[in-house]
Amino acid sequence: QLIFYNGLYLEGKMIATLDTMAEADKVVVPLAEWAVESAAYINEGHETDPHLWMDVALWNQVAASIAQTLGEYDPSHVLEFEANLDSYASKLRDLDAYAKTAFASIPADQRVLVTAHDAFNYMGRAYNIEVKGIQGLSTESEAGLKDLENLVSFIVERKLPAVFVESSVADKNVRALVEGAQAQGHQVAIGGTLFSDAMGVEGTDEGTYVGMIEHNVSTITRALGGVANGFPQD
Repeated sequence: QLIFYNGLYLEGKMIATLDTMAEADKVVVPLAEWAVESAAYINEGHETDPHLWMDVALWNQVAASIAQTLGEYDPSHVLEFEANLDSYASKLRDLDAYAKTAFASIPADQRVLVTAHDAFNYMGRAYNIEVKGIQGLSTESEAGLKDLENLVSFIVERKLPAVFVESSVADKNVRALVEGAQAQGHQVAIGGTLFSDAMGVEGTDEGTYVGMIEHNVSTITRALGGVANGFPQD
C-alpha cells in the first residue's frame, strides 16, 4: 500500500515495476528524487548520483520526508510518527557532528578517500574530503588500465597511507593500486572495508544506517591518520 525507495536510478530496472505500481494507485515515493535540484551530485558523465545517504544531514531531511508521508497516509498515528522522527533526527544530528569532528582530525594532506567506485561523493562534499573512485557510479562499470595507472601515480605523489575496499564491490582493482604503489616504492595499506551500496549483516551495528555510517567514518578516519573515538549506537 505504501512503498518507499531511494530513486535516482539506484534501483535500475526495478523502477519500471515501481512506476507501474504507482499507476495502480499505490503510494510510491522515491525518497531521493526531491533532492536532485538542490543537493544531488552530478558527475562528469552527467549521471545523477543516488548515494545521498552518505551525507547524514541530507539523509536526515529524507527521514523528515518519510515521517510526513506516513502522517499523511495514516493521520491517526501522526503524533507517533513525529515523536519517532524527533528522536531519530536528534541522533542523526549527533552522528553528523561526529563525522565532521572525526574527518577534520585527519591531516589535511591525507584527507583523500580512494575507493572501488564513486559511492562517496556526497560524503566528500559534506565533510571536506577529496574522493577518488576507481570505477564510476555503477558497480558494474569497469576501470581502464590508464585509470589505474593515473590513480597509482596520484597515491604515490600524495603519499597516501591507505586505500579502501567496499563490501559490495570486488577488491581486485584496489589491490592493484596497492601493488602498483609498492612497485614505485610507496607502501599503501588497505585501510578497511567500507559499506557503500549495502549495509552490514542484519542484527549487527553495521546493519543499521547509523552503524554503517559510524563504521565508515571511523574506519576512514583512523586509516588516514585521524582520531575517531566511536559513536554510541544506543
